[in-house]
Amino acid sequence: MKRRILSVAFFVVISSVLVSAQNNKLTEKEKSEGWQLLFDGKNFDGWRKCNSTDMAANWEISEESMKVKRGEKAGYGQGGDILFGKEKYSDFELSIDWKIEKEGNSGIFYYVVEEAGKPIYYAAPEIQVLDNWNASDNKLANHLAGSLYDMIPALPQNAKPAGEWNTIVIRVKDGKVIHTQNGVKVVEYTLWTPEWYEQVAKSKFKDWPGFKEGPAKEGYIGLQDHGYDCWFRNIKIRKL
Repeated sequence: MKRRILSVAFFVVISSVLVSAQNNKLTEKEKSEGWQLLFDGKNFDGWRKCNSTDMAANWEISEESMKVKRGEKAGYGQGGDILFGKEKYSDFELSIDWKIEKEGNSGIFYYVVEEAGKPIYYAAPEIQVLDNWNASDNKLANHLAGSLYDMIPALPQNAKPAGEWNTIVIRVKDGKVIHTQNGVKVVEYTLWTPEWYEQVAKSKFKDWPGFKEGPAKEGYIGLQDHGYDCWFRNIKIRKL
């Protein structure tokens, strides 16, 4: 019995090491399908602060992840919204693992357009990252994790609690967008249609020129600094 217990324990340890070793790497199949890593787990190559040439100072590499650090006052970012500045994307599939601290709030953006003096979110659709159970911004369904923020709720809502890893996949093709959260399709919409602009008109973005006129048809991938500890890893993209 003791030998069996030791064997099981050894198997668990080895399995954990093998799983860990897969972070921020592409399989041969993914490479053949055209996936590209945007983060290698070691440095911020390609990433920079929005509207800047430098990387934001309040990010660090932690747990093989890109981590934005909590601000001096929780919920208040330090101007550290970042983007992958090597390339703009139009039709693509983006996959990101994320986890967040208790009460945390953050976001993932696509079609980011830089304009001096404007925040990263002024014209870019946002996929919400949230601790659904404890965050103060959990009162509206379209503010919960995986949602198109303030526009379309992620349903069914299947996000994992604070401190646990989630996977979100955003697929954009010919204006049709699908959010898949933890393996389940939770949001679907089509950009630049009458239905899209109806959703904009019902949202907080109704008077924002970037939404009334857009979004753009290509742009950068971005990550939000909302003043909470939040981790991102396995960030990969492929053009469609």
